[in-house]
Amino acid sequence: MRITDPQVMRALAHPARIAIVEHLNSTGAAVTATECAELVHLSPSATSYHLRELAKYRLVEQAASRGDGRERVWRSTSTGLRIDTDRNDPETASARAALVDIFLERDMARAREFIARAASEPEDWLETSTLSSHQLLLTVDELRELSEKLNALVDPYRARRRQEDPPAGARRVQLTYMAYPDEAP
Repeated sequence: MRITDPQVMRALAHPARIAIVEHLNSTGAAVTATECAELVHLSPSATSYHLRELAKYRLVEQAASRGDGRERVWRSTSTGLRIDTDRNDPETASARAALVDIFLERDMARAREFIARAASEPEDWLETSTLSSHQLLLTVDELRELSEKLNALVDPYRARRRQEDPPAGARRVQLTYMAYPDEAP
């Protein structure tokens, strides 16, 4: 889903809402507010409020009921998000910056959690996990090509594609790829 509206960006810019949308997008699950509450460590009523706000901006929607129709079940409206902005609109740029900051904090928190528990990880998982940074010298076309190749490599392993029949020993792995110019033009 392509997001260009600063109101939608601001609505999403909350750690619980990002966690809900990320979970639904990556799993394709249909969940209740109570099930989401466990995921985001909030009360079911607070989570229900966040789900209704996300639905207002079409980031989630009600799914078919699982039984007697008394519970509200929610699902994602997409498999991922792309945040695009009008570079010349300060309001949109500000909303994008706030939203991206929350995503970055979330990614860094995950990396810190991994480092904190690294000693308890099995040796083979510890040896194959990586936190690395590389300095590259690329043209814009080379960066585009590299990003397209990396996305093509990653695509077959996405959790939503593999969750129905994961290979033995598979674990959820967080891959964060960032590529951007490291200096001003």
